[in-house]
Amino acid sequence: MHVFALIGGCICCSTVFLDAFQTIILPRRATGRFRLTRMFLAVTWRPWTTVAAWSRSIKRRDNIYSVYGPLSLLLLLLLWALLLILGFGLFYFALGTPFTDVMGVQTSAGLSKFRTALYVSGTTMFTLGLGDVVPHSMGARTLIICESGVGLGFVALVIGYLPVLYQSFSRREVSIALLDARAGSPPTAAELLRRHGFEGGEDALIDLLAEWERWSAEILESHISYPILCYYRSQHDNQSWLSALVSILDTSALLISVLEGPASRQAQLTFVMARHALIDLAHVFHIGEQEVRAAHVNQERLSEEDFDRLCHVLGEVRLRLCGDRASAERLHTIRALYEPHAIALSDYLRMPLPAWVPVVKEKDQWRLLSKLRSEAEAGRSEGNLGHSAAAFMRNDHDH
Repeated sequence: MHVFALIGGCICCSTVFLDAFQTIILPRRATGRFRLTRMFLAVTWRPWTTVAAWSRSIKRRDNIYSVYGPLSLLLLLLLWALLLILGFGLFYFALGTPFTDVMGVQTSAGLSKFRTALYVSGTTMFTLGLGDVVPHSMGARTLIICESGVGLGFVALVIGYLPVLYQSFSRREVSIALLDARAGSPPTAAELLRRHGFEGGEDALIDLLAEWERWSAEILESHISYPILCYYRSQHDNQSWLSALVSILDTSALLISVLEGPASRQAQLTFVMARHALIDLAHVFHIGEQEVRAAHVNQERLSEEDFDRLCHVLGEVRLRLCGDRASAERLHTIRALYEPHAIALSDYLRMPLPAWVPVVKEKDQWRLLSKLRSEAEAGRSEGNLGHSAAAFMRNDHDH
């Protein structure tokens, strides 16, 4: 019995130590299909999505999804703590539970000994130091000292781990929020190009793509090291890190297939970095070729109707796509490099992908602002300008 307890304690503690090292400390993608964190996420995420699917309200369903990331982090930390307590409790039990209880509780029976061992392990792990159970062997005293050090290290690890996660989350969300003004909400490639269809817009677009090249690299570095961040949802509706990443890939694909010049060169650099981040994150969740092929067959992001609308929008910014057969074929080839992985990752994380062309909204702040700017440039009367400004303020209040 004591031998089995010793083996069980070694398994529990070594599993937690290895998993915590790979999850928190190791600055690269953790390997192994039987990691504790991976199994925990796999076991909890599927039931969570099933429960969320019962809700008919899209907003309520998204709120349920948004709770999973922070809650799973807390539950994972709790699981580590419980396994450590169990592991050290098995160590004490393997030593024969060499403790004297000052309250006079009998520890002669096997179950009673195990309860006492777990109690000592729990109070030692959280450094309570009550002193009501006293060890009377050198081995037990040594283990108590070791477990106290592990408990302090566990608390320090949690204190250092949480700020790193939320700093990465905050940096990610700032760029996503800024993209709202550039590409709409949810972001789309057509809207991003349309809003940069002004004099000097190409230079601004190049700067934006360079910024998102770096953002993709940061996502690759942070979310590979801390995959649990992928479950964290954005704070605003119609926004997510996945939709932002895919919209940038869509934009880069259009520029590569249609344009020549500096913008196309920067689009190639951004596309390579963004696709690298997307593919590697799909590998983190073990989304294999079978899921990718199924996603590619079952879903089509750019239908013929959407393609015609895309051509119309690109025509407004003088980008020729429909009239150039080679450009359309290049776009189709480029899409196949990333869309199947994006669709598979979207299905897994329950994060909708953006459309290629935005849906026209009745109350669009950008269109109202553009109208105000056009009226100002046309030298409209102050009364008309004030009327449009008032309409914009009413729409902003409704939004």
